[in-house]
Amino acid sequence: MIDKRAGRAATPAPCRVTVCRGCCCGDAVKIPGVDHAGQIPRLRAALDGAAPVRASECLDVCDQANVVVVQPSAAGRAAGGRPVWLGLVNDDEALADIAAWIRAGGPGLAEPPGVLDLYAITVSRRVREGLEG
Repeated sequence: MIDKRAGRAATPAPCRVTVCRGCCCGDAVKIPGVDHAGQIPRLRAALDGAAPVRASECLDVCDQANVVVVQPSAAGRAAGGRPVWLGLVNDDEALADIAAWIRAGGPGLAEPPGVLDLYAITVSRRVREGLEG
């Protein structure tokens, strides 16, 4: 695929990662003992450029803090992948598993490590559509 504006081969859209940092996620009072400020930089480092990571205001699933959403790459979406919402992501092992899964292809292209099943959450359509825009 050629990006006509830049005159060079376009890279396919990668997975995207959204980390909630609203009213409860990232709050040391609600979730003590977690290096909240370091979570995003550690996730970015573990991904090593495989996917962009952004912080979001409240994703409205406060009872599951800290929340991470992994959106599939263009290829993953074409293969049937959909955004995966993960809750209670409060340890570095979970971040490492998320990063390994994304580096392997993420939703639609790679099976997540089995332990991530423990973090998977279901959110309302209203909340989902708010992120997917």
